[in-house]
Amino acid sequence: MLAIDPLLVGDIDWVALGIVGLKVLVVFATGLVATMLMVWFERKVIAGMQNRIGPNKAGPFGLLQTLADGIKLFFKEDLIPDRADRFVFRLAPFLAFVPAFLSFAIIPLGGDFRGDANGIVTWFGRETRVQLADPSIGVLFALAISAIAVYGIMLAGWSSGSKYPLLGSVRASAQMVSYEAALGLSIASVLVVAGTLSTSGIVDAQSTLGTWNLVATGVVPFVVFLIAATAELNRPPFDLVEAEQELVGGFHTEYSSIRFALFYLAEFMNTVTMSAMIVTLFFGGPQPPAIGGTVLDIPLLPNGLEGTVWLFAKVLVFLYVYVWFRATLPRLRYDQLMDLGWKLLIPVSLGWFMMLVAQRLGRALGWNLGVVTVASIAVLGACWVLLQRALTVSASRRDEQGAAF
Repeated sequence: MLAIDPLLVGDIDWVALGIVGLKVLVVFATGLVATMLMVWFERKVIAGMQNRIGPNKAGPFGLLQTLADGIKLFFKEDLIPDRADRFVFRLAPFLAFVPAFLSFAIIPLGGDFRGDANGIVTWFGRETRVQLADPSIGVLFALAISAIAVYGIMLAGWSSGSKYPLLGSVRASAQMVSYEAALGLSIASVLVVAGTLSTSGIVDAQSTLGTWNLVATGVVPFVVFLIAATAELNRPPFDLVEAEQELVGGFHTEYSSIRFALFYLAEFMNTVTMSAMIVTLFFGGPQPPAIGGTVLDIPLLPNGLEGTVWLFAKVLVFLYVYVWFRATLPRLRYDQLMDLGWKLLIPVSLGWFMMLVAQRLGRALGWNLGVVTVASIAVLGACWVLLQRALTVSASRRDEQGAAF
């Protein structure tokens, strides 16, 4: 079965195809509008934090500034360098832009998750989910799609025929590969607790604050995911791919017009998508906050629409966090970026994942969970001491031998 959406189970008629087409239109429009508003939101919030004036001319409160910028980019000259690989140069922006929308397709954008509803709503007499696709391997799909985006950045730098974009793209590939490991391990912790790869199934399992994966996994996977996702998005303080002081403009230095706009939109679209993914994995997605049997309900709204409101509110919090990071944190050096990923995030996420697996195994076999937890912490502590000792010895030997160059 390709999907667990009840709309696509059994015979598919024109009504079902129409609903799917409507979903495609809604997801595309939502993603595009959310991206435009995110650009405006970031400019306004940073302006407020840094005591500057943000967009305030184009439209009310400057809301149409992003649209004005997009129209301007449409009419700018489209340049292709003489030494560029023309086919790959044209293809690269789409490899960066399309995965952002494909990842957004598996996010539950609403739905009724109360009781046994499982996120199902009724549209035009048909039961369906408020998401474009709900494959049974949804989380793996998101990881695979996010990995494709690095090809767009890598090929953009390589095909430009210039050394500075190439350096930016090489940095991007190293950075994204490094942090994908920590990202995947933090997601694995969620999957161990949730017991499913379906995004709607993960949301359905987080009915109360106590069952949110933020709490159920012990906070650490969420912290690792947030840091690793920031690095995956090339957002500050991890924007080494576009370090203007060193690389002029990074991998897209040679791009102009609409091709540059695609890279620009992909960055902000990925930010919106990753924020929605964080909310889905750790904060209950569209589910309203609930403590025990007490649900923080919004009056006069049906449950399906209320889920969309809650999802928007939660995503907005993380969009603000990303803007906050950009406005306040200084950029890391490249060696600090690599050290954080390989020497801290990966060991921590791997160790925490193994402890969660040990607890789940102990619960299944009837072991004493207190003993299992203490033993796990002791083993992880010993491994951490050995790792730090290895790093210390490696650093001292490197100092004795001197720099390689």
